[in-house]
Amino acid sequence: MAQPLPISRIMYSGLLLQCSPQTSIADAAARMSENSVSSILIADQDQVIGIWTEHDALALDFSDPDRFNQPVSTVMSSPVLTLPSTMDAGQAAIRLRDSGKRHFLVVDENEAPVGILSQTDLALNQGLEPYLKLREVRAVVARPPLLANGTQSLAEVASQMHHHHADAVVVTCGDGELGILTERDMVRFIARHTSNTPVHELATRPLLTVNEEDPLIHARDLLIDHRIRHLAVVNLSGEVTGLIGYQDMLAGAEQMYLDDLREALEQRDQALAKSRRTLQLAERVIESSFEGIMVTDKDVRIEFVNPAFTQLTGYSPDEVIGRTPEVLSSGRHDAEFYKRMWQSLTTHGYWRGEIWNRRKTGELYLELLTITAITDDHGQTTHYAGLFTDITQNRKNEEQIRQLAYYDALTGVPNRRLLEDRLEHAIRHAHRKDMLLAVMFIDLDQFKEVNDTLGHAVGDELLLQFTTRVRDYLREDDTLARLGGDEFIVLLPELDKLSDVIQVAERLIELNRNPYRINNDNIQIGSSIGISLYPEDGTTVQELLHGADIAMYRSKRDGRNQYHLFNPDVAETA
Repeated sequence: MAQPLPISRIMYSGLLLQCSPQTSIADAAARMSENSVSSILIADQDQVIGIWTEHDALALDFSDPDRFNQPVSTVMSSPVLTLPSTMDAGQAAIRLRDSGKRHFLVVDENEAPVGILSQTDLALNQGLEPYLKLREVRAVVARPPLLANGTQSLAEVASQMHHHHADAVVVTCGDGELGILTERDMVRFIARHTSNTPVHELATRPLLTVNEEDPLIHARDLLIDHRIRHLAVVNLSGEVTGLIGYQDMLAGAEQMYLDDLREALEQRDQALAKSRRTLQLAERVIESSFEGIMVTDKDVRIEFVNPAFTQLTGYSPDEVIGRTPEVLSSGRHDAEFYKRMWQSLTTHGYWRGEIWNRRKTGELYLELLTITAITDDHGQTTHYAGLFTDITQNRKNEEQIRQLAYYDALTGVPNRRLLEDRLEHAIRHAHRKDMLLAVMFIDLDQFKEVNDTLGHAVGDELLLQFTTRVRDYLREDDTLARLGGDEFIVLLPELDKLSDVIQVAERLIELNRNPYRINNDNIQIGSSIGISLYPEDGTTVQELLHGADIAMYRSKRDGRNQYHLFNPDVAETA
């Protein structure tokens, strides 16, 4: 990439076109048009107070030519943005892009004006030829051109260009020929007090074009040869697909600089990768790392640890250098675990995984460890580098998230999401084993009265005691889940006969008859239970839950504190 030039080498440093604040807009436009410049400075007693550009001309109302007789100070931009003459072209291009402006006043060390810098100056003088030769025109054409009908008035088209922030518009003339109107044309019309005429009479024709597949350097040369700033871009069918100017080339060039920067960064990364082969450079890099790093020799004797290692493990360098990493062993991993680790190191040259280790204080912690074998030019292992991060808190956070996602916050039993997962698994298992599966829907009777009369704190304690009673009675493979409020589900997998289900239901009702002791008060509630069976009452999660729910409401309807089976025929047999 060419070295950017200082902007003092590429700016326009000739006569800086100036006018007084009282100069009319038409006279200012005439001076700009006569001198073929794109901006004019507004100065009051040799002090630059504003700037008026071709782009600013679009904001005027072309339907009222008398407006052109007003002072240029009423439409100028102020204050004028400035750049120091010592700034390089690359930095100036970024400033132009970020500001959204097309002109900057260049000043010397005393803040005196020395030139004007425009986007065109940058596009012509920034050493973009290699980029322009490699890229096609289509690479920088971002959107379709702004189109105008030739019968539209000058005021309408100027307003359209101003609204779309366009510096040119393609005009469709009555004879089918295409023309173009630019910001520079608008300045010329202002200077001539052109009336609000149809634009087909004012458009420049014919429309000069460039093909989409042409190199950008060809488009740039056409702009220079014809002393214009816009070309229409056409596809293979001859259709106009866009407009291209110096601004588009400059915007595309920014990507070239980014590509060069990326290449430089990649080269830096490659250099760092090679330098890891020497222990001296490795020490410099890892001294400032926030991750624990340990380097051993080929016999796995520790040669170096960084400050983060000491912070994470509690061991100082003097306490571990010369010893093996076994000093950190937690005793949680068997010989097979370490065997697989060394097989990966031998085969692939690295190992990455989670491992439990022990700090100097005896505290266990979980770390994410990466071990890399460092080899010499002959491929022989000379050292091992271990890099690790304490992820104990991350694991705790994951467990908390899992607890919130799958378990009830109050009682700690599974919630509906986990219940449905377990029920779906139990259904598949029951189908394979041809066994009975039961779902019990439990609703606590009079629980609402407890909340209303004694408060929610008492209600929460009652729910906790209820879940403790039920969990103590159920088998290890059974599941108690809370759907919300005082609604619970009991999942009973792998049952041999219906009588087993009936026995559990009767026992749960009996357990709940015993009063609950809360705040020295005895609280008596009941429970209504609905039971659905697999496969008689359903073969899906929703069918079984729905069936148990219906059966539970039958229990409430028939007097509460009892159970009902969903299937009337099965219930009658029972």
